[in-house]
Amino acid sequence: MSRLKLTKDLVDAAVLGGCVLGGGGGGSMEEGRQIANIALSLSSVELVDIEDMNDDNILINVSAVGAPSAKDAYAEPIHYLQAVELMKKVSGIEPDGVITNEMGGLATVNGWLQAAMLQVPTVDAPCNGRAHPTGVMGAMGLHKDPNYKSYQVAVGGRKEKSSYIEVIAMGTVQKASALIRQAAVQAGGLVTVVRNPVTCKYAKENAALGAVKQAIELGNRMLEGKKSGPSKVIENICDFLKADVVSVGTIKSIKLSMEGGFDVGKFEMDEDIEVTFWNEYMTLEKGKERIATFPDLIMTIDAETGMPLTSAEIREDKKIALIKTDRKNLKLGAGMKDPKLLADCGKIVGKIIC
Repeated sequence: MSRLKLTKDLVDAAVLGGCVLGGGGGGSMEEGRQIANIALSLSSVELVDIEDMNDDNILINVSAVGAPSAKDAYAEPIHYLQAVELMKKVSGIEPDGVITNEMGGLATVNGWLQAAMLQVPTVDAPCNGRAHPTGVMGAMGLHKDPNYKSYQVAVGGRKEKSSYIEVIAMGTVQKASALIRQAAVQAGGLVTVVRNPVTCKYAKENAALGAVKQAIELGNRMLEGKKSGPSKVIENICDFLKADVVSVGTIKSIKLSMEGGFDVGKFEMDEDIEVTFWNEYMTLEKGKERIATFPDLIMTIDAETGMPLTSAEIREDKKIALIKTDRKNLKLGAGMKDPKLLADCGKIVGKIIC
């Protein structure tokens, strides 16, 4: 059992380590820093282990949904709080804690602001210990329960551009998640989301326990390496995650399209390297050899700074270190253990994923 008081000194570590664990997705570090610092300026926030909670305590799951490269993507801090209030109103639930949906530059600290407002802890039981493209993947296996009624709320967009939207969806996890994804499209590319309340008992059995602390520890290793330069940052990342550097070189080409509220595409490097992505990096191939496959972690690191780059941030001619580590080195939730959900990723990027 462990309780960690979240402080501004931990913000950089959380967003740095979280961004690496995002595997190309999970939001930007800039947004993460902004939200985390606002939260900590409002109130004290604690990160607690699931063992610190009662089994019947209720957790709400928070996320940001959209296409990271969308130019009109917009969400204000107040949107995160409005989504919580709408969830409470429609579900009648008074949350005992907040969990984030995944890891990422934003995702790892998503929940700090909501926890500060609610005066409840954020619980180190994320739905997943890496980032993933779909809401169903972050539902901790709830989509397999035909009797589970999913409550999902989304808020986002700009009122001055007539893209502001509030959406409440109820039904199966699959159908409600699909509506939330479409809300992101209508909002210009991004919505803040609260969804799928669960008991701590359920989270204890299906969440990625300890993933937030893993992100913070990784971030601390990166900050320590930063004192010696980018090569040491990359070395520390690889040591911590038991990862390999596949290649260091420039990105030759990028193909990107926005489809159904997602970024879909691929990039290529020398040595006949190809990486596909569906928000997150999905496959890594060198020639005809498959090197890594989602939910293995594939990540791009700026070779000149040692800082992680999401799939929305990579550019042609950018020099990167391309790294990968096996899924067994990550903390994964139940949604990452469903072969059908993984196969759906393959259909999007045109590869076999299992």
